[in-house]
Amino acid sequence: MISSIVSHARRWSAGCRWAVLGGSVLLAGCSANPIYSTTGMVLSSYSESEATPYVMQMSDPGMACALGEGTDPLVYSFSRVTDAPDSTGSLLMLLAANCMEYRAWEAELAYLRADYRGDVPAAKDAREVAKRLHARTAARRYKAFTRAMAAYDFDPAAEPIECPFLFNDQDELTFLLGVLTGMQAIVNDSSSGAMAGVPRNIAPQAERAAKCVDNEKWGGLPNAVRALVWLLLPDTKPELSPDPWQVLENSTELAVDSGIRASYAVQVVAAETFGRPDVLAHAIEGFAEAEDRIDVWDDYRLVDEVARGVVQFSSDKHWSANYGHRTPRTFFGKMSPERSTENVETMDLEGLL
Repeated sequence: MISSIVSHARRWSAGCRWAVLGGSVLLAGCSANPIYSTTGMVLSSYSESEATPYVMQMSDPGMACALGEGTDPLVYSFSRVTDAPDSTGSLLMLLAANCMEYRAWEAELAYLRADYRGDVPAAKDAREVAKRLHARTAARRYKAFTRAMAAYDFDPAAEPIECPFLFNDQDELTFLLGVLTGMQAIVNDSSSGAMAGVPRNIAPQAERAAKCVDNEKWGGLPNAVRALVWLLLPDTKPELSPDPWQVLENSTELAVDSGIRASYAVQVVAAETFGRPDVLAHAIEGFAEAEDRIDVWDDYRLVDEVARGVVQFSSDKHWSANYGHRTPRTFFGKMSPERSTENVETMDLEGLL
């Protein structure tokens, strides 16, 4: 009798333990998602309100792009349990794309130097590496573009166009950089031999979206983007609009006044894409000369530094192709090693003899 009671008690105790354990698992499963969701919202909010403004003030594009590569998978992984942080995600993917492009640049320069010295196998290899890296850059930039459009519920195909409500400067810049990144994705994909398959119809979409941001406030960058689209797709140019090359020139003047020289980068890309060495030389010289008179917008210093990288790379390509090496530090802004002898003071040695 007693043994029967003990046996029954043991079975009841074991059953209770399994029931409690099963209940605990179920409770843990139910409670995990809210914790993840809360963490995701906190992380996304922190990234947008604190991390992004901090990064935009940085003067080290390499460190900023590393942040994008390292943080984007973490932040965006929370889109599995909460709303996708498209605004923050657009900037993070933009920075991650910059990292990939910097690697593509190094491969391009290696190709030009190898070609200069006649090393055909090395040139071919570097060329192929550059194409593959440009394809990855294009894919990342296309993703940054789609995230930016989704973040502000913008439909670039809507008729008439309905501009998104942008609450502050950071929203305006995030949206504008997303538009610019879409255009860069097309250029990168072209450089890769269309390996990424970026749809070309985002060019007219970018042209329409650029109208939604104040041109003068953002250093002529919106109109610079539009001018680049007009050059790529002449049919998108409004009938009474000025010549795209003049628009790009006017945009660079506004860039210096606003403290963000991103328009110079667009002008350089346009000059390279459409074979205008005169415009290219003028843009590189203008960027370098503006160094002494520009008051960089501190809140968005990173944008100016990224633009500097684009212009510097363009200069390095010219020097690598023609002289076999990058631009010497004291020759940035010049297209040859010839020093100007104009306005150079000379010492009168007559009185010393």
